[in-house]
Amino acid sequence: MVGITSPHDGLMEAMRRERAEGRGPVEQFMDGLDTAGLRACAPLLQRLAFRPAYQEAASAALAELVERELDWTEQESDLLLAQLVGKDAEGAPHEVREDFFDVVPIALAAAGQVASRGGEFDRTRLRALRLMTERDTVYHRGARYDGIRGRIDALLDREPVVVPGRLPRRLLDSLDDYGPAMRGLHGELLAGAGVAEFLGHCALLDKPRATRVWRRRSAELLAGAERGPVVVRCLLEGFLAQEEHRLSDLGPWSMSSWGLTSGPNTDLVRGLLWAALDIDADWVVPAVGAVARHAGTGLGGSGGSCRSQPLATTAVAVLGECGGARGEEAVQWLGRLPRSVKNRTVNKGITKALEAVAARAGLTPSMLRERGVATLGLDGRGVREVPLGAYTAELSLREPGTVALSFRGPEGRLLKTAPKAVREARAEELKEVRAGVKELKALVAAERSRLEEHLAAGTTWSAADWQRYYVDHPVTGVLARALLWEVTEDVEEPWTAGLPERTGGGWALAAEDGTARPVGPGARLRLWHPLRAGGEEVSAWRTAVTEREERQPFKQVFREVYPLTPAELVTGSYSNRFAGHVLRYGQARALMTERGWTGNHLGYFSDGWSSELVKELPAPGELPAGEGARWRARFFVELVDEGASRDGVARLCSTDQVRFERRTGARGAWEAVALAGVPALVLSEALRDVDLFVGVASIGADPNWRDRGEDRAYDGYWESWSFGELTESALIRRETLARLLPRTRIADRVELTDRFLRVRGELRAYRIHLGSGNVLMEPDDSYLCIVTDRSRDRGKVFLPFEEDGGLLSVILSKALLLAADDRITDATITAQIRRG
Repeated sequence: MVGITSPHDGLMEAMRRERAEGRGPVEQFMDGLDTAGLRACAPLLQRLAFRPAYQEAASAALAELVERELDWTEQESDLLLAQLVGKDAEGAPHEVREDFFDVVPIALAAAGQVASRGGEFDRTRLRALRLMTERDTVYHRGARYDGIRGRIDALLDREPVVVPGRLPRRLLDSLDDYGPAMRGLHGELLAGAGVAEFLGHCALLDKPRATRVWRRRSAELLAGAERGPVVVRCLLEGFLAQEEHRLSDLGPWSMSSWGLTSGPNTDLVRGLLWAALDIDADWVVPAVGAVARHAGTGLGGSGGSCRSQPLATTAVAVLGECGGARGEEAVQWLGRLPRSVKNRTVNKGITKALEAVAARAGLTPSMLRERGVATLGLDGRGVREVPLGAYTAELSLREPGTVALSFRGPEGRLLKTAPKAVREARAEELKEVRAGVKELKALVAAERSRLEEHLAAGTTWSAADWQRYYVDHPVTGVLARALLWEVTEDVEEPWTAGLPERTGGGWALAAEDGTARPVGPGARLRLWHPLRAGGEEVSAWRTAVTEREERQPFKQVFREVYPLTPAELVTGSYSNRFAGHVLRYGQARALMTERGWTGNHLGYFSDGWSSELVKELPAPGELPAGEGARWRARFFVELVDEGASRDGVARLCSTDQVRFERRTGARGAWEAVALAGVPALVLSEALRDVDLFVGVASIGADPNWRDRGEDRAYDGYWESWSFGELTESALIRRETLARLLPRTRIADRVELTDRFLRVRGELRAYRIHLGSGNVLMEPDDSYLCIVTDRSRDRGKVFLPFEEDGGLLSVILSKALLLAADDRITDATITAQIRRG
């Protein structure tokens, strides 16, 4: 063995010789090693025992070592157990079970010798080995484990070693990256008096909610722990710094999973989250909220599989226990979480937590949330200025919710992009400014969604709350001032509509005829909805908004309404108004999720042939959470068999009924209600969503459907939808075009019919369907396929809304293009036109 420099090299050489010459070289080599050398060879022998070529010799050598007193260290004992269980295991679980009596005894011997000298061993992995013996019991092979199971139980029955100033091994263990990182960063802090007892209590919490008994004991131990609040903060911040990684899964059926913390450390962080409620500090709620977001975000940054669902659920429950000023802050976090957390279970917890906090304040979650909407440093003008050397970055928010970033130079000149001097010398500060832009856009989107929720709910506010939290707020005010409101001074008095207008003494609502109604201190206000207004009033406001070219944050003045139809009175309990449509499932599902509809996925798997999408309609804003009636709509869709995609998810779905249910109180049961008993606002808003799904995702809205070669399924449906009767959203589009077209350069070349916009070009005349945007050419009604570039005509014509999938701009773009058909250069379009 000339040239061999380590026990490992010598052992491998002996193994190779034994394979070639027969038994003897390995035993001879092992006899020549001292105790340290034998211990060094044991992990390699354990690994070789999993390899068929070396298994017999390695197993025999391990059996010899088991009987010897080798003075094992804790680190060596840990390594032998880690090679059997966890992400670093040398064999898969089934391989460990097959070779159990060859590879496990050496680990038990090392652990036993460490324990006999007062040391500690890896109890977590030892328990996992114990589970393996129980698992084989299921297959009637448990008797052969009796002896070794007794040895494991004897070790586990030993009291854990407690060393003053040292954290027990079971706390912040090494089954993930989190435990070792915290031990390395905060060793001195974790060694403080009382810290081990406190963390040991935290690690006992294996459920999302803590009992009162647990919390009382937690408060006592936290108060007795040296620098206890600092320990909690550092460990929570350390969790937030963790990236998702491969964890050790110590179950007997799998080897590893991905996430943030292992099972034991997950329980520890759960306890820390609940313990944080007893700490009086400003960082508590932001830390708990950040944990909820970090843990609830999907693996890889998206999707419904959380990085750590147990911790996301726990953090949300902790936020739901906050009250007073903390409650308002908690509501802000709970309101933001659904933007990044897509897990249905966690989102249900968010809803319950919001209701719990709001109920204690006697408000709805949305009304409580408005009391803490961040300003992000914007002043009354909606501007935030950040000095960057000789330049100033200006972050601005303009009606109806446009976020802009510009830069002002030393001479006062306004620049749209960051100058070179700023990019080079102030790169980090510029990065923070741009992050502020992203944060402001997210906040504006959330406030826009919340205001639309109030519109659908019919929420009312006192004049003081309306002024403070809406029209005067630097962020929400930009949106609120672009919307139409109604005011009344008395319940017997009719509501008066107008746009907010600042006056010397406060605010007034300016009507479309130029008159203004002051908002007195005793007034009540709500968002105007066309369903409650007469036809003349709606028409007057639509004319006013169009003439003033005022865009709104969402479709309010031009909002579609869906009153009950005679056909729905006949069906009684359900609506078939939007049944029988074929939708592109991926696009429809994305829209449904965005609009708050939840349900099972469709696809080629169990229970994937049909799905029920559910949306709970907002409760009236003036009712505390849990009081009054709640409503929800149920929309049914079915799989259309067009062949499975790679992941088995549906490509097409068909629409079916819409039904409604009511619940009284927070814990009442949902009960089916006939359509005639559904509030008009609830019915209209739910059907508006379904119309949006059909209008945007229907295959009839796909101009390329006719050019799919041999795969021409559903052409009959495509024809009927593409050129058939108009839905409510298409009728609104028609009305809007009637107001816009006279203001365009092609006013003398277009005319509106019942279902089409007719355009007269130089070569031919065309009819653009107002529901689908598809085009027919006269005189033979041949189909013209055009895929337009909407960005080309953006800004040339004022559009009061674009919430219908962009179809209004599509129709206008096609009209502008076809009115000058003799100047079209796209060969695919000109070939179709000239073919006739």
